[in-house]
Amino acid sequence: MRSIRTIFAAIAVICAFALGTPAQAQIRVDIEEGHLNPMPIAVVDFLGENAAAQQVGRDLAGVIRANLERSALFRPIAPGAFIERINDLNVPPRFPDWRIIDSQALVVGQVTPLPDGRIRIEFRLWDVLSEQSLTGFQYATTPDNWRRIAHRISDQIYEQLTGERGYFDTRIVFVSESGPRTQRVKRLMIMDQDGANPFFLTSPEAMVLTPRFSPSTQMLTYMSFETGSPRVFLYNLETNRREVLGDFPGMTFSPRFNPDGSGVVFTIDLNGNSEIFAMDLRSRQRRRLTNSAAIDTSPSYSPDGAQIAFNSDRGGSPQIYVMNSDGSGQRRISFGSGRYSTPVWSPRGDLIAFTRESGGRFAIGVMRPDGSGERILTESYLDEAPTWSPNGRVIMFFRESRGQGPRLWSVDLTGRNLRPVPTQTDASDPAWSPLLP
Repeated sequence: MRSIRTIFAAIAVICAFALGTPAQAQIRVDIEEGHLNPMPIAVVDFLGENAAAQQVGRDLAGVIRANLERSALFRPIAPGAFIERINDLNVPPRFPDWRIIDSQALVVGQVTPLPDGRIRIEFRLWDVLSEQSLTGFQYATTPDNWRRIAHRISDQIYEQLTGERGYFDTRIVFVSESGPRTQRVKRLMIMDQDGANPFFLTSPEAMVLTPRFSPSTQMLTYMSFETGSPRVFLYNLETNRREVLGDFPGMTFSPRFNPDGSGVVFTIDLNGNSEIFAMDLRSRQRRRLTNSAAIDTSPSYSPDGAQIAFNSDRGGSPQIYVMNSDGSGQRRISFGSGRYSTPVWSPRGDLIAFTRESGGRFAIGVMRPDGSGERILTESYLDEAPTWSPNGRVIMFFRESRGQGPRLWSVDLTGRNLRPVPTQTDASDPAWSPLLP
């Protein structure tokens, strides 16, 4: 198995600096309407001094094109349509040749072998219409880390042309499912956000559910039956060590970190009555936040840590509630038709995603923290368990069809960019990491 440290550290990335002062962008993607008219962009295969560097250059460009296309905000132009052949990164391109093929932005780059065995990857982003250089960076890294650099370059392009941070240099942890339905094997698996580099984190002996990232990306929390009873675990991705959060009476489940990673909020079943607790990870002191005869579960902090969204059936059916982080001020915010569950606060703080069951179908939707502005983004036989990209623009979830196992999907806030996410096995309960350090 690949080293967790290798996966999560920015290995040997020793420099990332602008090549001159970026010009003010003359072009800008409208992130609300870009799906209707995505920006044409040309990404040229990166130059290389030898065959190995040229192959890395082709691979880099391919991942960047795929990332941008998947966002639905960009339309990468097929390389076969290119007129000019870029031969020198330091020579400005012939802009009329790119305007002819309708390219509004141009990405060029180069891969250079270094004497110590590493490679230097450079890229530049050009505004074809204004003929200005928008940004450029270079990175030195090990050859096997090229895909990580491709994601970082994609994020730079996305941010420069949309004005918002990207989400490509991230990872997904999820529950990998295999085997017959009566004996389902559920293991934790982690992969890049585009499905690359997948590997297992847990063994097939113990069933796991609801993995969640910490804000530092170095820790996970999840529920496991490893000890025989449902327990919340902490998993250190740097050391591969895991531990039980605490030895509580009854089952513990639905864990999630607070915004600074210093604590976990979770559910304890107290003789058939599920209540929400918060625990400080340093002192291991816990506080009870809810106290009702109903099922209270699925807590999720607001980005500032001041409030918690949660699920409760105290009103007769599962609905979404919000309370202050100390448990005070509990109030219902969902009032549409159907049963609401799995609330997750957006990293931007402006929306709460949820699952809604109505009329025998399941939907993924969003609403404002006061319950207003409810919108359904996607609906099917079974859509469940939303998780947000770190920029708050895309939601990943799992979908199950009749006669088929669960698979991962993503949809953006417009509801128009619905796409499957590739996984090696059936997959459920995804959790999206923050941007990697």
